Amino acid sequence: DMKTIHARYIEKLDHCDISAAAAILDSEGIRAVVESVNWFNAFPYKPITFVNIARSQKSVFIRFYVHGIMLKAIYSEDQSPVCEDSCVEFFCKVPENDYYTNFEFNCIGTCAASQRKDRKTDVVRFNPEQMKTIKRFSSIGNRAFNEMEGIFEWELTVEIPFELIGINNDKLPEKLLANFYKCAGKTDSPHFVSWNPVKTE
Repeated sequence: DMKTIHARYIEKLDHCDISAAAAILDSEGIRAVVESVNWFNAFPYKPITFVNIARSQKSVFIRFYVHGIMLKAIYSEDQSPVCEDSCVEFFCKVPENDYYTNFEFNCIGTCAASQRKDRKTDVVRFNPEQMKTIKRFSSIGNRAFNEMEGIFEWELTVEIPFELIGINNDKLPEKLLANFYKCAGKTDSPHFVSWNPVKTE
């Protein structure tokens, strides 16, 4: 049974910068909990993760909140393999499209994003101009650092233009197929957690 979430329109998001959007999403966005531990035997760790989502006329806004036992952000250049760091992700697709778009962010907001048919097929990375249109605001700043142990809490708010998802602002589809993820592939506590369960090996 697929979970659903409503990305409702919040007019204030049309006129605010990304740091102000964080507070609006916190109070008015719709919340979903990211808690499906995929491949539990190999990767049992589950940081506390939730998202708040809403939209403006031209973008989807997502605020990720994470509370967990380590923190790593060695990548500061867009299109780096940020899924190896402390990472959150949003994958989505218009139901009738063959291609989906994936947006992956480490905890300091460095982003890897592309359109693709599946993991390895027809991968088209967004160019630097397109990447600049993805706004990000991290509660812990944007400087890179090596892995740290301890208990950490962080938030990342992002604005993704509908245009990058392949949607016309004036004719939004009724729904998108989507998933949210929390992962950290190359850390001392690797984990792969999702909102809707992932059923593949």
